[in-house]
Amino acid sequence: MDKIKRNERLGAMTRILLDTPNRIHTLNEFCAMFGAAKSTVSEDIDLVSASFDRFDLGRIETVAGAAGGVRYRAMPSPEKVSRVLGGLAEQLSEPGRMLPGGFLYTSDITSEGSTAQAAGEILAAQYYDSKPDFVLTMETKGIPIALMTARMLDVPLVIARRDSRAYEGSAVKINYIAGGAGERIETMALARRAVQPGQRALIIDDFMKGGGTLKGMVDLMREFLAEVVGVGVMISTARPEVKRLEGVKSLLVLEGFDLETDRAIVRPSAEFC
Repeated sequence: MDKIKRNERLGAMTRILLDTPNRIHTLNEFCAMFGAAKSTVSEDIDLVSASFDRFDLGRIETVAGAAGGVRYRAMPSPEKVSRVLGGLAEQLSEPGRMLPGGFLYTSDITSEGSTAQAAGEILAAQYYDSKPDFVLTMETKGIPIALMTARMLDVPLVIARRDSRAYEGSAVKINYIAGGAGERIETMALARRAVQPGQRALIIDDFMKGGGTLKGMVDLMREFLAEVVGVGVMISTARPEVKRLEGVKSLLVLEGFDLETDRAIVRPSAEFC
């Protein structure tokens, strides 16, 4: 094989790390791939790391130990987080997004790949240290953001359903109180094979009003003997102030609606400002 130039190694290494966030790659892996010495690969990693730091592209971390190596983590700076959430708040405050029942139309924004990835990067950065084994969400609108969060953490996505599916085998079903005022009882189900006892779950959803659905997912994990290590959403409502579940991290807050201008009042959460 022809000798691989440094610029080729840097390009390939950058692509590999970006495509596999939070996954550890050993130096021996890169040495064998590029036919280079460990010292050379280490220098290349330092160059990639410095470039990422300079342009706020995330962080390259060195992991010590026998199974150690390097990994890429999407760790947006506070400035980048503020810029991203400010832009989302502006988009969601555009006229015509008011829905009956105090809801906000968000599907067109959350389904955009760039938006879902940006939200997933910010949420994942909050839970790297929690080391979840999987991300849990409720069908269907929360799936894009939950999927991107799972990708950034390099863990599977698990989806709770409104009802069980025959092709998923036997399932666990629970009833939960939905709606901010607790006005209705709904059902969620999850295949028994989806979660193992003792696993660590990170719950991600797109919207929280009263917190009933999120609490339902916490209760569902209790049925599986799984530990919930965190709960995050893209948007939460300012009212009701008391939610059915505490400790939820929200990227944005829906303060209410201006009926005269037909606009929602959305702002970045104080936790991320």
